[in-house]
Amino acid sequence: MKLYLRLLKFLKPYRWTLAGAFFCSAMVALLTAAYAWLVRPVLDDVFIRKDGVMLMILPVTIIVVAFFKGAFNYGQAYLVRYIGNRIIADIRKNLYHHIVLLPIGFHAKNATGKLMSRVINDVGLMQTAVSTVVKDLFQQTLTMIALTGVIFYQNWRLALAAILAIPLATYPLIRVGRRLRKIARMGQEKIGDLTSVLQETFAGIRIVKAFGREDFETERFNKKNMNYFKNVMRATSVSEVTGPMMETFGSIGAAAIIWYGGYQVITDQMTPGTFFSFMAASMMMYAPMKGLSSANSILQQALAAAERVFMILDEKNERELDTGRRKVPSLRGEIEFREVSFYYDGIQTPALSNINLKAKPGEVIALVGSSGAGKTTLVNMIPRFYEPQNGSISIDGIPIQEIHLGSLRNQIGIVSQEVVLFDDTVRWNIAYGLDAVSDEEIIRAAEAAYADLFIRKMPKGYDTVLEKGGANLSGGERQRLAIARALLRNPPILILDEATSALDAESEFVVQKALMNLMENRTTFVIAHRLSTVQRATCIVVVDQGRIVERGRHEELMRRDGPYRKVYQMQFQESAK
Repeated sequence: MKLYLRLLKFLKPYRWTLAGAFFCSAMVALLTAAYAWLVRPVLDDVFIRKDGVMLMILPVTIIVVAFFKGAFNYGQAYLVRYIGNRIIADIRKNLYHHIVLLPIGFHAKNATGKLMSRVINDVGLMQTAVSTVVKDLFQQTLTMIALTGVIFYQNWRLALAAILAIPLATYPLIRVGRRLRKIARMGQEKIGDLTSVLQETFAGIRIVKAFGREDFETERFNKKNMNYFKNVMRATSVSEVTGPMMETFGSIGAAAIIWYGGYQVITDQMTPGTFFSFMAASMMMYAPMKGLSSANSILQQALAAAERVFMILDEKNERELDTGRRKVPSLRGEIEFREVSFYYDGIQTPALSNINLKAKPGEVIALVGSSGAGKTTLVNMIPRFYEPQNGSISIDGIPIQEIHLGSLRNQIGIVSQEVVLFDDTVRWNIAYGLDAVSDEEIIRAAEAAYADLFIRKMPKGYDTVLEKGGANLSGGERQRLAIARALLRNPPILILDEATSALDAESEFVVQKALMNLMENRTTFVIAHRLSTVQRATCIVVVDQGRIVERGRHEELMRRDGPYRKVYQMQFQESAK
């Protein structure tokens, strides 16, 4: 109930629409009860007393009742569905926004496919709880109340016998509901696994085809698919048992009515019309009871999904965790690491250990070392993708935790080896993250990134829509768009996860010229894979197993015959020839 009440809080903005739906539901309930009431005059006045006036009035009355019941039924169904769909849109928007704001560490631990499942599948299941179930709770509950009023008015002793089976049915339905929610929770986890496999396969389709693993991936998907199918059938076997249970308990009530009511008719304590009116109301009352039972099954599955959605919404996002209050409009770019250590969750070995490093404004710091040495972790500390467990980082003498997160990241440009381009125009991709940018500024940034020439050759120039991930561009062209994006942002601090490592010689030459324009007068941290990059660096920092083991300029380090010389021989010597 606590979970459902939390879900219903989303109803607040639509309370007046809800009031309209409630009124329509109340009218449907009253008109349904009117049907049961009309059985009595039809039998007693028309068929037994043969009253000609009532014969003319009652058919018209039934038609009028049916018309208004249909109109109110349409009104409450439309209004409840409107509310349900609006609430689901609100929840999906809030969930997406919250996930986007969650720290990088959360995204590293959770597969993209599973997060997609939460946003699409789980929220979709919640829709039934908000719309279908709310509709049933309103209509069926009010209908039961109205019909109960009819049968108690007709004969309260017989009414007590009729509702005798209700308490007996409640306990097993509660047990079934708990079991169903547990199965539904497992089902949502399994569909998350299914979505994750889909996302991985489609994202890596080139690798799948290159290694001829189509059949393997199909089999992997099929296993997840069958696991989900088995869970669905378990949920079906549990949910479908509620119908027979209600049928059984309903028959107990019907038997009691026929025995006791028939006795009263035989002994002239009740007219046949009253009895059949009572019987009709009783039969009509068990229909909403059955509907409520079905709604309970749907509700349990929806609440299992809601638990998973609220679990994410309860995670603290970066804005909630951000301790920074200082908004610094313009940083110079002096960065200092002091005794910084960092551990990833669940890993005992430090990713960084006692890092001491200082970069003055405009300097280029090249980070070199083997894969997994800690280079990427170190640069990820600067935009606060991760927070150090020990030590401190400062920019322009200000502890980084005191700087407002948005203010900090607005002044850091990142160009990585894997360029992220969106399914939109070239213009939009270059100006990404900036609200008010002129066409002239976009063109100047593209020219400085040596991208203007190839952009103008595209079908619609800057208005050309890029394919998924920039598939209609070469690797070098994608990198130059990323550099143009960073140039337009004009940040004082720049992080380059070597943007040229995957390019051919010709593309690298052009991109390197663009990078020279980008790095000018900026504090730059470069994860280096090419000799041309490290030779221009103000300081080369050699990282090994999370520690800085050596630092200096290229010529100086080569004379020492230390760790850098070994890295040079392994990574850079070939490009020096």
